[in-house]
Amino acid sequence: MQKNSSDSQYDRMTQAPVGGLLFSLSVPTIITMTVTNLYNIADTAFVGTLGTSESGATGIVFGFMAILQAVAFMCGQGAGSIMSRKLGQKNQEEALKYCSTGFFFSFCLGLVIAAISFMFFTPLVFLLGSTETIAPFAKQYIFFILLSAPFFTSSYTMNNLLRYEGKAKLGTVALMSGAVLNIAGDAILIFVFKLGVRGAGIATAVSQFISFSLLLSMYIRGKTQVKISFRYIARDFSTFWEIASTGFPSLLRQGLNTIATMLLNRSASLYGDAAVSAMSIVSRVCFFPMSVAIGIGQGFQPISAFNYGARKPDRVIKAFWSAMTGAVCAVLAMAVPLFVFAGFFVRLLRDDPAVVEIAVRALRLQCVAQVFVPTAMMVEMGFQSIGKKFFASLGSSLRSGIVFIPTLLIMARIRGLSGIQESQPLSILITFVIMIFLCRSYIREVNKAL
Repeated sequence: MQKNSSDSQYDRMTQAPVGGLLFSLSVPTIITMTVTNLYNIADTAFVGTLGTSESGATGIVFGFMAILQAVAFMCGQGAGSIMSRKLGQKNQEEALKYCSTGFFFSFCLGLVIAAISFMFFTPLVFLLGSTETIAPFAKQYIFFILLSAPFFTSSYTMNNLLRYEGKAKLGTVALMSGAVLNIAGDAILIFVFKLGVRGAGIATAVSQFISFSLLLSMYIRGKTQVKISFRYIARDFSTFWEIASTGFPSLLRQGLNTIATMLLNRSASLYGDAAVSAMSIVSRVCFFPMSVAIGIGQGFQPISAFNYGARKPDRVIKAFWSAMTGAVCAVLAMAVPLFVFAGFFVRLLRDDPAVVEIAVRALRLQCVAQVFVPTAMMVEMGFQSIGKKFFASLGSSLRSGIVFIPTLLIMARIRGLSGIQESQPLSILITFVIMIFLCRSYIREVNKAL
């Protein structure tokens, strides 16, 4: 029965029409990311009712959660990319090894990060960009995030493994359940039990454990093609290294996003809590259209990896262009209303005139630039899915690191707060130009699979 199930999944990934397959794999991820982002928006809105400093604390903690997500994506996309290629080659035993190793690797790294963070608790919140007034609230929130760190990392890893297996719907159910419970928990703990920022932290920690339990149950109940088990964990260092190096572009991308967020917070903190809160709000609102583009990209990755392993480059290229077109259209459709009604969306999250003035300009600039992001995103994700680590790492480091960080530092010095608002859109445009050239390299690499 298992063999028939495996063969059926193989036929689906290598023979089903690419457009329909991309749609079926993208939609669950888009739904998951949209609901998760709605939680982030709701969390910002709920905490924003408590005050500007409290609102700023959500941006600080959001930066730390990005660190955890970076580790999770490194393990999940690293193990998942290799696992998917092994499944494309019909090598079930190797696929099982990478799946189990990736999961336990992620859980242990979450524990290590939590332990180190507790040891340097106070310096951590200031390193993330807290001001003296924001720090007390950031500490209340981040305490509970640290408690849930191993469940956070391994949950996102399992979700990535499910995507690469071609069963994104299973991950959607679990992560959506956690996000919905998180929103409800925020409302109850903040407004009913009057726990303030601490309540938001508790709600997030509990929801992460619930998502973890639901995702793990998928593997325990045999809903997946591969399994998670102690006996499949690799005993050699080379397997862990292969997972980490293949997933490194994800770690680099998310890690640089974290550093960029920290630098953005620190640069904005020179202009007060209102500036920190404003830039935090813009980041969360802009992630809404980007979550759809990322969802399409993550739907494209298993098609790319599986068919690259099965030596079907034509399907990989077709999926690439379909994903690129869909992502650009999706971002454009969402960026236009965000641009037009920028003030309305900002006031939903924090109705403070000083915050609104700063955030509206930054949001509109971001909306103009967002349409150029999917090109860089698809090229980088494409390289990662076929195991081309150098180009994937280069692509992932551009927008949030190599280009953005110096752009932010230069623009902040030259134009002050206006430069801080302009730095992200400018870095997106520069990255787009560079990635056009890398796009040709990706297509050549795929065609070598013939």
